[in-house]
Amino acid sequence: MEKVVYSVANSVDVGTSTNIVSVGKPPWSSQSHSGELERLIIQLGAGSGRFSEITGIPRSIGCIGNNSFLLRREPLSPERVREIIKDFMDIGGKELWLTNYDRIEYLTSIAAYAVEIGVPEVYAVVKLEDLESVHPVEGVRFIAELEYSKENIQKLGAQDWLHGALVMATAKQYDELKGLKISFRGEIYVDILYPGSARKLDFNVIEMKRVLNQSAETYHDCLAGTLAITAEGYALPCPLLRNYIVADVKEVGLRKALRKKRLKEFWKMTKDKIEACSTCPFKYICHDCRALEYQATGEIKGIEYCLINR
Repeated sequence: MEKVVYSVANSVDVGTSTNIVSVGKPPWSSQSHSGELERLIIQLGAGSGRFSEITGIPRSIGCIGNNSFLLRREPLSPERVREIIKDFMDIGGKELWLTNYDRIEYLTSIAAYAVEIGVPEVYAVVKLEDLESVHPVEGVRFIAELEYSKENIQKLGAQDWLHGALVMATAKQYDELKGLKISFRGEIYVDILYPGSARKLDFNVIEMKRVLNQSAETYHDCLAGTLAITAEGYALPCPLLRNYIVADVKEVGLRKALRKKRLKEFWKMTKDKIEACSTCPFKYICHDCRALEYQATGEIKGIEYCLINR
C-alpha cells in the first residue's frame, strides 16, 4: 500500500467557509435509526449522469446522484409512482428523494405532488447544467449535482433558491474546496470519487469513513431505513445495489416490499456480521458503502477499501 498522501477531514470537521454537512457518505449516516422505514429513493428514469452501472459508479453518495442506468423493462407509469408515494406518506415515511430523471417536467410534477399530499421532506436532484430549465416548486428541496471546479462552485452563489449541492470531487479537490470563499449558503454534500482499487487510494480512507451514529451497533448507518425503487419498479436496499432486488412493486405494494426479510437483513447489516470487520475496534464509527465494496470485489461483504483488515 502506498503512503497516504492527503489527510481528509471527517463529517464534523468541515471548515468555516462552506456549509459542508456530509463528506463521503449520505447526510443521514450520522443519524440514529429506528428499524423502520425512514426514506424512499425513487429513480424516475434511466438518468443521464456521467457515471453508469456499465462503467462503474465510483461515488460514496452516488445513491442520491443523477447516474445512468440500464432499464430492464418499461418504467413505472406516473400514476403508479404517485401511488407509491401516497403509500409512503400513509406509512409515515419522512424523506423522499427523487433522482435520475429523464425529463425536468416529470421530475417537478412528481415532486409537486409529493409536497401537495404532505410528504415532510421532498428532495429533487438536478444537474447543474439543467438549472435554467428548473422552475422552483414551493416545498421541494432542490439539490444541484456538479463536478468540482472553482467555476462551478461560484455558479452556485447565484442560486439562492437551492436547498443544497452534491459536489463530486477527488480528495485533493475536497481539500481545495474547504479553502474557498463562496457565497452559496445551502447545504453541501461532498461526493468523494473512489478509485477502482484500494491500491490507488491517495487519501486517508479511515478519516473519510468516520461517522457518529448512536444506533450503528444495531442498524447499518447508511442502509437502515432506506428503500430504493428503480425506474422500472424494482425495490432495492440501495439504488446502486442493482442485483439485490427485494421486491417488484409492479406486482406488490410498498407495505409488502417492506416486510421482505432480505430488506431487513440489509438494514441490520452491522460490522458484527462482516467477518473481517467484526473484531475491529473502529467498527461502530466506520461508514462503509456496501455498493462501492460490491463494485470493487463482487462481494456484498467485501472490504477492498479498508486499510486495517485487508
